[in-house]
Amino acid sequence: MKNYYFGAYFLSAVILFVFTSGDLCRAADPKTDSAEIRILSYNIRNARGMDEVVDYDRIADVIRRIDPDCVALQELDSATERSQGKVVLDELAKRLGMYASYSGAIDYQSGKYGIGILSKEKPLRKVTVPLPGSEEKRSLLIVELPDYVMCCTHWSLMQPDRLFSIEVINETMKKYTTKPVFLAGDLNATPESSEITECAKTWEMLNDPSRPTFPSDNPRSCIDYILFKKNPAFRIRVIQTGVEKESEASDHRPVWVDVQV
Repeated sequence: MKNYYFGAYFLSAVILFVFTSGDLCRAADPKTDSAEIRILSYNIRNARGMDEVVDYDRIADVIRRIDPDCVALQELDSATERSQGKVVLDELAKRLGMYASYSGAIDYQSGKYGIGILSKEKPLRKVTVPLPGSEEKRSLLIVELPDYVMCCTHWSLMQPDRLFSIEVINETMKKYTTKPVFLAGDLNATPESSEITECAKTWEMLNDPSRPTFPSDNPRSCIDYILFKKNPAFRIRVIQTGVEKESEASDHRPVWVDVQV
């Protein structure tokens, strides 16, 4: 059952990957110069704050204050009844002057629900890969930028799904070798979990897992992460990392890192 379950998801992922990505990153030359990148991961709960008020300006202000080059966002409605037909990611993109890339994992209330990436640079291409999700569908969003590849995800609440997700992601990312690859998102797993231990075999953790991110009003657990895919072609140095002291805009706190590639 396990092999069939993983196989079905992986086959779907490979088919979608082949038809949407082409030769993604294969023609790129490895970076030889160092570059600094600020990456932010933020589960924004549809811009609904702890006061239950939906406020796009408030979320945009938080992101603007951190001033990231790239943002991985989770829990985003796209033209749903709940969002009154608004595309949440686009609302933030136009306020911040950033490019929006979206992955709708679930059909919901006449629209979509999923994850997204905002970037200062225009993406070269985007790929969406389905991930295991017993309680709801999940996905991996891959965005190729000029100097690096940014991935965003929001893992399942179920541990078997999360473990399968690592297998799917690792297999999918094997072809990404010529640019640094980052993965950010709400992984719904604590630092001591078997999922994070397994993930550490192929991914390097960039944020400080001792700094909790959830819940925002009284954070007790780190479940939001920013990771780097291990690759001998690149050296990554963490310049600084932080969890923003923001307790009202969402039920998660934003986590960010400055890295030198």
